[in-house]
Amino acid sequence: MDDATLQFYRDNARSYADWAKAPSARLVRFMGLLPAGAEVLELGCGAGNHSAVMVAAGFAVRPTDGSPEMAEVAARRLGRPVETMLFHELDAREAYDGIWASACLLHAPRDELPGILARIHRALKPSGVFYASFKAGDHDGRDSLGRYYNYTSRERLEAAYAEGGRWQTIAIDTSEIKSFDDAPATMLHVLVRKD
Repeated sequence: MDDATLQFYRDNARSYADWAKAPSARLVRFMGLLPAGAEVLELGCGAGNHSAVMVAAGFAVRPTDGSPEMAEVAARRLGRPVETMLFHELDAREAYDGIWASACLLHAPRDELPGILARIHRALKPSGVFYASFKAGDHDGRDSLGRYYNYTSRERLEAAYAEGGRWQTIAIDTSEIKSFDDAPATMLHVLVRKD
């Protein structure tokens, strides 16, 4: 994880949590692909909005975030501990039916992304489901707040995923958003199943 980006979330945990949008509509589709009571890992849980929905739906959720301050905000919201964990610290093997990574892996350094995806692949049970979202673009860089993004294309993502493991693509689509700094962005949403 980029140090400046992580520091941004550490310094701005409360204001970012207050800004955080309602849970993604894509979460409903993700949950629909999981068995009842599924074991789910959330990476970069932020304010805990998505974890709260999954817990309410009866899933066994392990929420994590790279920022201890953000994890604390989420823990208060969820009424349960939230672990501080960076992507490269994921070392589980075939432990999860699903992994949810909304708008967090887009901060992973581009050259580290295939290795992180390999860790996620290893952590999923056979046929486990994985969702992640990224900002579209053709080069990595920083936003107006100094946060690093691995702005990427669909083709680059597909190559990174292929390097990280064997996947069956369920869906890849886009949406338009306004970021925390009010800048417009195109998001790439990737939903896959471990092959």
